[in-house]
Amino acid sequence: MSGTSWRARAGAPPNKGAKYPPEVLAPDEVAAIIGQCSPKAPTGIRNRAMLMLLYRSGLRVSEVLALRAADINLSEHTVRVLHGKGDKATTRGFHPSATDTLARWMDTRRDLGVRHGPLFCTLAGGPVHPQYVRNLLHRLGARAGVDKRVHPHGLRHTFAWELERAGTPVTTISALLGHSGTATTARYLAHLTNRQAVTALAAADLPKVGL
Repeated sequence: MSGTSWRARAGAPPNKGAKYPPEVLAPDEVAAIIGQCSPKAPTGIRNRAMLMLLYRSGLRVSEVLALRAADINLSEHTVRVLHGKGDKATTRGFHPSATDTLARWMDTRRDLGVRHGPLFCTLAGGPVHPQYVRNLLHRLGARAGVDKRVHPHGLRHTFAWELERAGTPVTTISALLGHSGTATTARYLAHLTNRQAVTALAAADLPKVGL
C-alpha cells in the first residue's frame, strides 16, 4: 500500500465521465479500512457492522440499507432481502465472521432506543443513504493508505473473488450474489487488474524447466 493515494495523483473525481471496473481488495486492505471505524462510538460500531456485512455477504449497498432488524437471522447467518434487483424477495447468506459486529450494532441500536426503521440508521433512527457509504469508504480507504478505488461494489467483487479463490462453485457464488444466472457472475470473476494478474502469476506452481 502506498502513502500517496490515487486520488492525489488523479486530481479530478475518478468517476467523472468514465466508468471504472471495481478493484478487488486484499484481506489486509479490507481489515485496514474497517479498522479505521471506531470500536466504541455508536457510529463506528454501526459502520463496522455495515461494512463487514457488505464484505462478507456480497449484498448490494441498496440491499444492505433497506434491511430491517427482523431481516437478519444471526444464528442461521441469513438475510432476507425483500427488494433485491428486479424487486425480487430472496434469502441470502453472510459469512459467520460478520456475526459479532452485527450483533454488537443491533445491541447498540437497541440501547439507543431505536426500535423501528432501517437496521443501519442514524443515531436518531433515520435512513443512511448510499452516498454516505460511498463517501465513507473513500475516506476510510485514504486514511488506511489503500492505493485503490474503495467503494461498495468493490467489496461485492472482493467477496466473489475470495469465494472463487476458496474453490466455491460458480453456481453457488451466483446464488449468494443474487444473480439471475452464472453469466453475470463469470464476468465478476473474469476481471483481473494487471497487478492482480502479476501476483497470481508469481504464485502459480508452474512446471520446472530443466536448463
